[in-house]
Amino acid sequence: MLQEESGSLPLKRSLSRRRSWRSGVDRDDRGWTLLHIAARKGDLKEVRRLLNNGMDVNVATWGSKAKGVTPLHLGAQGGHLEVMDELLDRGANIDARTWGACGWTPLHTAAKEKKKEAIKFLVENGAFLPDDINDSRFNPPLHYCHGLEWAYDEMKRIRGESSSAGEASYSSES
Repeated sequence: MLQEESGSLPLKRSLSRRRSWRSGVDRDDRGWTLLHIAARKGDLKEVRRLLNNGMDVNVATWGSKAKGVTPLHLGAQGGHLEVMDELLDRGANIDARTWGACGWTPLHTAAKEKKKEAIKFLVENGAFLPDDINDSRFNPPLHYCHGLEWAYDEMKRIRGESSSAGEASYSSES
């Protein structure tokens, strides 16, 4: 028996730390769904299963430390390109923002973790990256995201390749 009333045995119950999966969209104490967990792990098979069963591809967390994180944020954080590709194919918002002061996108998350392949993948697939890093629409916390500098280099390389390809095809037609 628990002897909480007498004080001899301190009762430690931390319901906030315990995961409870209830209701239509089961979530843990951070507001994570099974889709968030599968994306974080890079479990493509589970991501597909959950999406096939009707889970919202853009479901956002509501926990106190990470509000608005989507499965794409977590796939980008881990650099799980196949998972990211599946999520985008299923309609994930490539520019989904977390809620709060910074409003991080999956690109910010990949940059913070220095996942260059994920950065490249997101930029190539149209993630918003303004020409000027100081553009207020992007709100980059550059001091946290040194990888964003690499994202800008990658964006310039991609644009350079596409303009070179355009020039080459134009000159070959002449």
